[in-house]
Amino acid sequence: MQTKFTHKPTVLIDKKRLLEIIPFSERTIFNLEQQGAFPRRIALSSRKVVWDLAEILEWLDARKKGGPAPRPGMGA
Repeated sequence: MQTKFTHKPTVLIDKKRLLEIIPFSERTIFNLEQQGAFPRRIALSSRKVVWDLAEILEWLDARKKGGPAPRPGMGA
C-alpha cells in the first residue's frame, strides 16, 4: 500500500551545505539566530545540527526583496 503525504517532506541541510548557500561565518549565523534574525537550527543530537532548507530559502528571498542593507555610518 502506498502512503500519501499531505505536505512536502522537510529537507534538512547540515552546516557544510548551509555555509555553501549563505556566505557568512559560523559565528555570524549563530549571532543572527540568537537575535531571532535567522532560521533556528534543529538539534538532531548533541553533536549534529541541521537547518530546514525551506526556511533558509525563505530567509534569503526576504533579503532579496528587502533591498540593500543599510551600511554602518551611512546615515541609515
